[in-house]
Amino acid sequence: MKTIAERLKTARDYIERTTIDAHRPTKSVQLLAVSKTKPVSDIEQAYEAGQRLFGENYVQEGVDKVQALEHLSDIEWHFIGPLQSNKTRLVAEHFDWFQALDREKIARRLHEQRSPHKSPLNVTIQVNIDDEHSKSGVSPDDVMALADAIQQYPRIVLRGLMAIPKADSSDAQQYASFSNMLALFERLKQQYQTADTLSMGMSSDWQQAIIHGSTMIRLGTAIFGPRQ
Repeated sequence: MKTIAERLKTARDYIERTTIDAHRPTKSVQLLAVSKTKPVSDIEQAYEAGQRLFGENYVQEGVDKVQALEHLSDIEWHFIGPLQSNKTRLVAEHFDWFQALDREKIARRLHEQRSPHKSPLNVTIQVNIDDEHSKSGVSPDDVMALADAIQQYPRIVLRGLMAIPKADSSDAQQYASFSNMLALFERLKQQYQTADTLSMGMSSDWQQAIIHGSTMIRLGTAIFGPRQ
C-alpha cells in the first residue's frame, strides 16, 4: 500500500505532466489536499511531504484540525463545503479561504465576523454550472452580480470561481461544463484584478479540468486513500 507521501508525489507528477501537455506554464496548477474525515496524523504526514494547502468540508471537524495544527503556521486552510449562516463565524475566524460562496448574505456575515487584524478571507464563488438541484452554487447568469456585491465587503476578497461539474457526465457534457467555467472565469478576470483562481477538478475529472484552465485541483482519496 502506498504511503501518503508516495500518493502525493504521484499526483504532483501527473498534474505537472498534464499541465505541460496542455501547453500551460509549469506550477500554474495548485493541489488542494481534501482531508475531510481523515485524522490529524494523516495531515501531518502530507505536511511532512511538502503539502501546504488543505481543504475541509465540515465546519467543526475543520476547526478542530486547524486548532490542533496551529503550530504549523504555513498551512493554508480552505473550507470547501456548503455553509449555513450560523456557522459563518467559525469559518471567518479560522480559515484562510472559503470556496463555496453562493449568497450575498454569507459574504456579509463573513466580512462582519472576520477580524480586522487578520488578512482578508479569500473567497471563490461556487457556480452550479450544470443546474443540478442537489448542488449549491449560483447560476452562471448570477455570477457577476454576486461578484459586484462582494466588493463592498473589504474583509473578504474575491479570488475567483469554484465548481463541481456533474458526475459521470458524457465527454461532451464534461467538455461543455469546463469550457463554460473557463469562459466565466476569463470574464471575471477582466473585471476584477484579484480574480486569479479557477478551482475545479477532482479525482474523476482533474485532467480535463487542467486542460480547461483550472488553477486548483481538489484531491482527497487520491492522496489519503478511501474514506471510511
